[in-house]
Amino acid sequence: MQSKVLSNVAWRFAERVGAQGVKLVLEIILARLLLPDDYGLVAIVTVLITILNVFVDSGLGNALIQKKDADDVDFSTVFWFNIVSCIIIYILLFIAAPLFSNLYHRDELTMLIRILGLQVIISGVKNIQQAYISKTMQFKRFFFATLSGTIGAAAIGIVMAYNGFGVWSLVVQQVFNVLVSTIILWITVKWRPKKTFSRQRLKQLFSYGWKLLVSALIDTIYNEIRQLIIAGKYTSSDLAYYNRGRQFPNLFISNVNAAIDSVLLPTLSKEQDNIARVKAMTRKSIQVSVYILGPCMMGLAFIGEPFIRLVLTEKWLPCLPYMRIFCVTFMFYPIHTANLNAIKALGRSDLFLILEIAKKTVGFAAVLITMNISVKAMAYSLLVTSLLNQIINSWPNRKLLGYGYIEQLKDIVPGILLSVIMGICIMPLKLLGFNDLLTILLQLVCGMFIYIAGSYLLKLEGFMTIKQILSKVSKEQTI
Repeated sequence: MQSKVLSNVAWRFAERVGAQGVKLVLEIILARLLLPDDYGLVAIVTVLITILNVFVDSGLGNALIQKKDADDVDFSTVFWFNIVSCIIIYILLFIAAPLFSNLYHRDELTMLIRILGLQVIISGVKNIQQAYISKTMQFKRFFFATLSGTIGAAAIGIVMAYNGFGVWSLVVQQVFNVLVSTIILWITVKWRPKKTFSRQRLKQLFSYGWKLLVSALIDTIYNEIRQLIIAGKYTSSDLAYYNRGRQFPNLFISNVNAAIDSVLLPTLSKEQDNIARVKAMTRKSIQVSVYILGPCMMGLAFIGEPFIRLVLTEKWLPCLPYMRIFCVTFMFYPIHTANLNAIKALGRSDLFLILEIAKKTVGFAAVLITMNISVKAMAYSLLVTSLLNQIINSWPNRKLLGYGYIEQLKDIVPGILLSVIMGICIMPLKLLGFNDLLTILLQLVCGMFIYIAGSYLLKLEGFMTIKQILSKVSKEQTI
């Protein structure tokens, strides 16, 4: 079981690293060809599509994964329900597009919304294939589908931007990416929907999934509301700097946290009757994830200035404060992910919903307090509420698993402190007067040495676990 989990984590991680690596190169090139205003326009539409995509899943994807005996009738029922729902959502979006153009006083938003909105229908087809892959632990399929779509989209985006298509180069590459990855999944995954639909099965799945739907909707609106407010009260360039500051920290989150997240739920669901096992896996997930993400986030925060100058050029330096805020915020995401996956795996979607309502009540209050101050104030409010949410998310597992927040802190604080010390040590290296590239390389080498040496001396749990895994994999390959 452990080897299968590690294999799937490895494939999921490879998929995320490959896709994000291609996207990173794409963003570096496009950032030099396009203006911040172009990114701001697409960001407005992307926020809207992100919120609508919550309805695409309806919480039913997680319900299929969590249900022990889900069969073809369950999957087919959800598939047909999703298709009809997505078509209705897109029609409503198509009709409402001019209203959003008037709201933000940008006529070009109408067509942008209608084209980018096609992702909703495409995602409806893709969603059940994704759930099936997660349920059957075939994460290798994601690798080829995602990478093919990402590489093709990158090529199209660069060619269009170079030839002066501006904002449309961002639009077309997004739609192309989703379309190609969906087609490849459809070809490579053997499952096909049957001509069957069961209202009873849908009702059973929805009884679990609707709470996750509402939770996801609240969470998504909360996460995206800052962008809509920034676009409305400030400028599209302000929104572009905010999003760009989030982009690079999110790159690491997408690679490490998302890889573990997607494998953790189906794995924990299989062990839902063994509480001790669920606790051990949740704990190990937190330790390893924070151990990996800690130095990545702190390293990026401390080398931020030369990094942005080198990668994005001087015109993007205003995104630096936001990048540092998001680095600290995202560093603790594995705690949220592991705790919430444990709750979902145990079938407690009711607790999941209660937690979301509690967290977002605090979060929306923070947004209302800071929205009229500045964009930076709104970003700092996200940092504060994220730290508070750690306590809220871990609270149920104090009783469910016997694994409370204090114990979780003891598992991650040593790695966090070592990451901060590493960052403080490498920051002064920029004063040596080298060019940005050489400065970054020097900081990375010194940072890795300090972190690995410190991990070895302190015998950090995350370090020891990774060392054991690598040793086991090496022995298996030798045999």
